[in-house]
Amino acid sequence: MTSTDTTGPAWAPELAATLRGPLVRPGDPGYDEARAVYNAMIDRKPAAIARVADVADVIACVRAARGNGLLLAVRGGGHNAAGLGVADGALVVDLSGLRSTTVDPVARTVRADGGCTWGDVDHATAAFGMATPSGIIGTTGVAGLTLGGGTGNLTRRFGLTIDNLLSADVVLADGSFVRASADEHPDLFWALRGGGGNFGVVTSFVFRCHEIGENGTVIAGPVFYDMDDLGEVMHGYRELLPTLPEEVNGWLGIAAVPPVPLFPEALWNRTVCMILWCYSGPHAMADEVLAPVREFGSPLLFGVDAMPYAVLQGVFDDLFPPGHQWYWRADFVREISDEAIEVHRRFGVRLPTGQSTMHLYPIDGAVARVGAEETAFAYRGGGWNGVIVGVDPDPANAELITNWTKEYYDALHPLTEGAAYVNFMMDEGADRVRASYRENFPRLQEVKRRYDPGNLFRVNQNIPPS
Repeated sequence: MTSTDTTGPAWAPELAATLRGPLVRPGDPGYDEARAVYNAMIDRKPAAIARVADVADVIACVRAARGNGLLLAVRGGGHNAAGLGVADGALVVDLSGLRSTTVDPVARTVRADGGCTWGDVDHATAAFGMATPSGIIGTTGVAGLTLGGGTGNLTRRFGLTIDNLLSADVVLADGSFVRASADEHPDLFWALRGGGGNFGVVTSFVFRCHEIGENGTVIAGPVFYDMDDLGEVMHGYRELLPTLPEEVNGWLGIAAVPPVPLFPEALWNRTVCMILWCYSGPHAMADEVLAPVREFGSPLLFGVDAMPYAVLQGVFDDLFPPGHQWYWRADFVREISDEAIEVHRRFGVRLPTGQSTMHLYPIDGAVARVGAEETAFAYRGGGWNGVIVGVDPDPANAELITNWTKEYYDALHPLTEGAAYVNFMMDEGADRVRASYRENFPRLQEVKRRYDPGNLFRVNQNIPPS
């Protein structure tokens, strides 16, 4: 399907005639829908959105952007915190129509197109009792999460998403098409594993899969604690987690209990300290392995039970639908210090809205066994990937959630590593990006110079060429 409208910029009709997918421009039906992203706080007006139908469409868009000096934005699943899949006046390459997945059960791999969500991948691999490490929300885009690193419910056991990436098909800034892997363009493959969308448009990924639980069924779920017990829970959690086998993953948060039938009505909207556990090992060992978890603290609710992994990964999808207001701040945390716990207590008890939250995702175990220089993702020393998120459906509360997030972050930041997971960052400036890549930043700049010397791919957490 090709748009035949000749309005708009002079380059648009020629590009529209080239594409198999539609080129949506201001004034076209569906333009506002096409430019909308997951975070409704982002309201940007691109010059055109190319809803690409195949790799050839992606190549045509990249060549058009380069040939006409256009600002180019690339949109995958659209979850990006800062809304970096769209930009004012840009040509947007929208990959959301590229959603195919292919599982090879013998090789234990899954191939996923650049427009897939993790729900697509989890659905495909679940039939074979396997999974690839990803995040915690099924509607998250595969491309964005992977290129930034990827932390979630299987991280301690199997590492980051990028630690399970085997190859990627990429359209480069000159319009050429290459495959990046350990054997082909290894410098590009190194940079893609954590360097974000700085190096090209990734049209497909191949991941290593792992057998988990019993035919894909894990033992998982949340445990809620009273906020009065926050100090005790955080103290105990920081000591307990490293003693547990890597088959046990547990991330800690502060949140309001959602008012849904899944939870007792007496707990609805109550602010709690929570730990979401996921045990992906053999069920015959579960009672022994999870005994310390069951005995830990005095929970308001113990919700750990057997469930398909794909169900666990989709549990937040309906609670956080597209179109809410979001504001994020993040930092890596080496330890959960007593001083930090007091900050969490002070801000956690006054969540500004029912969906605002704080999470600490462990990045120890398998993550720490990969060297800091082996991939672009530099933070491999253990600890946690921390994020503070203000969320609400009402635009009138945008300032409220933004101020709470910033104040919480400002109080906590001096107690952190000073670097952040790029997938959790807003538009925070070049120094913040550089700090997050640490000693890997100069090498990333050199790879950028080799593959994108003109910085065509700059609507991202940008790494300028050396």
